[in-house]
Amino acid sequence: MGTWQLVLVGLVMLLGLLGAVTPGLPGPPIVWAGLLWWSMTERTALAWAVLAGATGVLLLNQAVIWLLPPRRLRGAGITRRAFLVAGGAGVAGFFLVPLLGAPLGFVTGLYGMERRRLGGRGEAWASTRNVMRALGTSVLVELFASLLVVGAWVGAVGWGRTG
Repeated sequence: MGTWQLVLVGLVMLLGLLGAVTPGLPGPPIVWAGLLWWSMTERTALAWAVLAGATGVLLLNQAVIWLLPPRRLRGAGITRRAFLVAGGAGVAGFFLVPLLGAPLGFVTGLYGMERRRLGGRGEAWASTRNVMRALGTSVLVELFASLLVVGAWVGAVGWGRTG
């Protein structure tokens, strides 16, 4: 694999890392696609081993993301309707205030629904913080798994160049 192709694979993986922390971008699948591109071009035992290990890590990542946060959210009593309203407010915020509008709209919409459900400011803010912590945990888990995969790729590329 040439230097320019490695740079392009690295840029795809960087996009995947940004996608892990950006709502709406599927970070781990983009990282995995970049790794697949590299391993299909390299066709070495090391490339296939890195791809197999990365696939296992990213599948485990998906299981962790699907299992952990919903338990915490169910304990807080958050309804699906609150998430729908918060999501709609996030989409509206995205168009009203570029870049920062989506998260601000989501948090504002969630707080509004929780204020309506719980009545008081303190309780609504505590519930909103609880939801944001749970969602932040899933983002960190996704970012950590993606960083592990990219780190394995960087190590394999370095090993292949020197070994």
